[in-house]
Amino acid sequence: MTYTFGVMPGDDIGPEVVPEALRVARAALDKAGVDATWEDLPVGWAAYQELGTTMPEDTIPRLREMDGCVLGPIGHRAYPRDDPKAIRPVPVMRKQMDLYMSVRPAKSYPSLTSLHQDVDLAIVRENSEGFPPDRNMVMGSGEFRPTEDVTLSVRVITRRASERIARAAFEVARARPAKHVTAVHKDTVFMLSCGMFAEECRKVAAEHPDIAFDEVMVDSFAAHLVMKPQQFDTVCITNTFGDIMVDLASGLVGGMGMAPAISASDAFVMAQASHGSAPDIAGRGIANPYAEIMSMAMMFEHLGRTRSDAGMSKAARLVEGAVESVIADGAPLTPDLGGTASTSEMGAAIAASV
Repeated sequence: MTYTFGVMPGDDIGPEVVPEALRVARAALDKAGVDATWEDLPVGWAAYQELGTTMPEDTIPRLREMDGCVLGPIGHRAYPRDDPKAIRPVPVMRKQMDLYMSVRPAKSYPSLTSLHQDVDLAIVRENSEGFPPDRNMVMGSGEFRPTEDVTLSVRVITRRASERIARAAFEVARARPAKHVTAVHKDTVFMLSCGMFAEECRKVAAEHPDIAFDEVMVDSFAAHLVMKPQQFDTVCITNTFGDIMVDLASGLVGGMGMAPAISASDAFVMAQASHGSAPDIAGRGIANPYAEIMSMAMMFEHLGRTRSDAGMSKAARLVEGAVESVIADGAPLTPDLGGTASTSEMGAAIAASV
């Protein structure tokens, strides 16, 4: 089959790192014998300047016809706040494409400085409900102010969302060597909401006796993650708790520049690095392309696993191996990794190593 992917460079450093991810992706797909087409889709600041909106109306319909997309970082803080067409693209895509699953790995490399070595974990975060007010109501907002001195934030936890993120976590764990899922919650305090999430995780765990399962309270998890992250493999967690813990995990292995990610539904997957758009270094050609490149590898791995496509799985391994080879060699690396290479030099070296 031929895969179809959307390409959205994003803002600031996005047009610098996304082409490098594409360069590596094409090399890996060619070597793995996988056919793919790539279609540019306008989104973000460039789309606003050209079309008057950061999220053109035909973008979502086009994405629904595709297998996945790569999205560069979005610098939404610079968008005009008084223009309703200057909207944040990611929440729109998340909701319209039902991207209920976010996967963020944290991996250390022996040749790179980090707070811990031998770290290799994946945090599988529920991405469609919870505390975020933009995704827990059909209409209106989940955050409201009934009086001048009182603000309420509503948390939504459903059995359906809890079950499907638990199933996603166990499928991720099955493809990893340790095959161990840790459910993170706080059912001692949020007895009904976290309690429901934990119940669904336990039910799914009972269906997978070959995969180890345990539970940790979120506050204890934070401490253990800092002190001994090596004990964790695949973490299943609710939205806001996960939003905090994924950044903490990234800090343990080198920071947000080392934070690839995917967001996925049952039919679509989006590769997007977790770091920001870094306007302070945009245009200088020194942005680290690692996270965007590895996000692409994660997209290939996801498609290979969920569609039983050995070619896609091979492409994912090729990207991962090329990245590891360049990092192990210690050059060419961008300045944030201790090197002197440009974004394109590092990307070219990884592509050549595929």
